[in-house]
Amino acid sequence: MSHDCGCDGQAARGGLLPVENARATLLSAAPRLTGHHPVPLAEAAGRVLAEAVVSPIDVPGHDNSAMDGYAVRAADTQAAPCVLPVSQRIPAGHNGEPLQPGTAARIFTGAPLPPGADAVIMQEQTEPAAEGVRLLQPVRSGENVRPRANDVARGSEVLSAGTRLTPPAVGLLASLGIDRVEVRVRPRVALLCTGDELAEPGEPLLPGQIYNANRPMLSALLAQAGCEVLDLGRVEDTLAATRQALHAGAGAADLILTTGGVSVGEEDHVRAAVEAEGELHLWRLRMKPGKPLAFGTVAGTPLLGLPGNPVSAFVTALLFALPFLRQMQGRAPAFPAPLWARFDGDWPRPRPRREFLRVRLRAPEQPGVPWAEPFARQGSDVLTGAVWADGLLEVPEERTWQRGDLLRYWPFTALLD
Repeated sequence: MSHDCGCDGQAARGGLLPVENARATLLSAAPRLTGHHPVPLAEAAGRVLAEAVVSPIDVPGHDNSAMDGYAVRAADTQAAPCVLPVSQRIPAGHNGEPLQPGTAARIFTGAPLPPGADAVIMQEQTEPAAEGVRLLQPVRSGENVRPRANDVARGSEVLSAGTRLTPPAVGLLASLGIDRVEVRVRPRVALLCTGDELAEPGEPLLPGQIYNANRPMLSALLAQAGCEVLDLGRVEDTLAATRQALHAGAGAADLILTTGGVSVGEEDHVRAAVEAEGELHLWRLRMKPGKPLAFGTVAGTPLLGLPGNPVSAFVTALLFALPFLRQMQGRAPAFPAPLWARFDGDWPRPRPRREFLRVRLRAPEQPGVPWAEPFARQGSDVLTGAVWADGLLEVPEERTWQRGDLLRYWPFTALLD
């Protein structure tokens, strides 16, 4: 059964859909995952919070010293250099006695400020004296003191729902005394590769075959994105086998991700299988690499069909598959904001499709916007360029570009987050 594409008719008419339209279509169609469960904090890195975290305590819970030195009343230091008797010693983790006027307390980093003290003079600004400690200069009230709730105030929201837990975020939760957090379920992604020419790494390579780079590459990318990968393996290049694999994926996953089989060749069966088993919403984009990208549903399960060339699969996964998965998890923004870079290349003739070049940033000779140097070979089969590069430079279609022009740049670190 064939279905009309839901992308203003462009794909249905055989045209190429603009990148922004395609991403908007995908993000608006992404179903929200609602399941959640608690996990120990030690297992929470990379997971997505299901609910906001409100701090149960002040951090720190008391005024404390930011330095090794001496706790004092600032007013007692204004005649410095001067000598004050040392009345007590306060290590971290111990509370001191009230500080008497005209005295100092030996104090160490992180130790609570004793009542009556309002400043700390660092050790380097003092000298030992027979009567106590010589202060070499005055200090202001509040100097070298971390006030109570300097980091987090009790009752404040510290992390919002939809936040992906980075190592610093895990540390922040630990500083609040939180040992378990409620996280959203991992997206289940059924991954299948098409292509009779593919051999798996470790197998002997027969004449006419190439090794399957997409399967391990996308498995690694999905795992890094916090997904549960259901590896359906390599599918035989027949319509019946492709339909059967899609049907199996639809019954087990939140998203079906395919590579290959979405172009116009006689052995490309994914598009026909999607149309037979469900609906095709968009197909073919005005971009390079990655024109033959497909999006649809199979038995109600969304499907993204990526191109078969490894670089095309990688780039479209970054620009479409990962934003779709972020949207499913309620993460914001689903797609990162770009940076700017100067094009270190030449674009003497207009191109019909928007191109995403694999580039590496280079610091400018003078302070300013960095330069983006393209990899020498930009073919969709040249995976070494994606390894060499640190991001993608977007070169808009239908115009020429000169060296030094400002273009949008996405670092891989942001696209893979």
